[in-house]
Amino acid sequence: MDDVHVCIMAGGKGTRFWPASTEALPKQFLDILGTGKSLLQGTYDRFIPLTDPAHMWVLTNERYAGIVREQLPQVDVHNVLLEPAMRNTAPALAYAAFKLYHRDPDAVMLATPSDQVILREEVFRLHVKRAARFAAEQDALLTLGIRPTRPATGYGYIERGDAVEDAIYKVQRFVEKPDAETARAFLETGNFLWNAGMFLWRVSTFLEALEQYAPDIYRPLQEGPYDTDDERDWIRRIYPDLPNISIDYALMEKADNVYTMPLDVGWSDLGSWNALYDFMKTEEGENICMGGRCHLDTCTGNLIYAPELKGLALKGLRDYAVVYSRGYLLIYPRRDEQEIKDVQALFREGDL
Repeated sequence: MDDVHVCIMAGGKGTRFWPASTEALPKQFLDILGTGKSLLQGTYDRFIPLTDPAHMWVLTNERYAGIVREQLPQVDVHNVLLEPAMRNTAPALAYAAFKLYHRDPDAVMLATPSDQVILREEVFRLHVKRAARFAAEQDALLTLGIRPTRPATGYGYIERGDAVEDAIYKVQRFVEKPDAETARAFLETGNFLWNAGMFLWRVSTFLEALEQYAPDIYRPLQEGPYDTDDERDWIRRIYPDLPNISIDYALMEKADNVYTMPLDVGWSDLGSWNALYDFMKTEEGENICMGGRCHLDTCTGNLIYAPELKGLALKGLRDYAVVYSRGYLLIYPRRDEQEIKDVQALFREGDL
């Protein structure tokens, strides 16, 4: 797999992990799990056994350049692509693909978020090796799907179609985050996967599809002065005018050469405090306490994250996230996780 280039997407704000995660220091740069490594560092360690170190890339906003270089000094400085504006995943991956194509038109690109956790990493890497071979040999846009374990409403879904070879399927359609009833129906069919946001493709295949389905992204980036002294000024000039759109909307939901590989590898996207609770708990109703000493009286199903506190006491609380960080305190129902990003917006960035 030495020809595979791993592109770690690390430019998100992580607003649903407020107050631990802020725009100045988003969750991908935090040691959320208490492992001694940030989520970004854990992602790097997950993929480095699969490729040459020179083929590891990080895509991030330019405001996080110093943090990335501090946490991943082993990544070549020229492989840290800095976005001058937040324009979501489609422009970021397009920029990376053009950069790679300039160096190696036959390169295989693996794109991954920086804030996911996978428990069975060896099994995961075996699947990725097979997926990379498929992407190298076919004109395919391949997405890695996760076999759902519950009717989650916080994830997008992939409906798989016919198998094209063992464990690789044509994609029927992408479905946005469903309501609870729809999610239960999806689970019962056995044909739906969670959309993990991990992709593999030859850069030439990806750019051909981008030219067809997202020309407003393709054309401005097509003639860039890649790997020259002019690249930085040029990308700062043109990037803010690119569409603010995800790769799913811009390309994956439109293309007809999209495939998926289902995975069962102990995956979590850690997209919210509720997702962290689901990842950490071992039984229903368990309280998870991360931080100081917790005294809990008649409490069930709570996540307490307060590493800065010596201890806390709670009584009668059920299914809440209790988070203390940087002088801010969040006490919020876990089921209302989608609202936390709006709560975060109530506080000025200068206060964070």
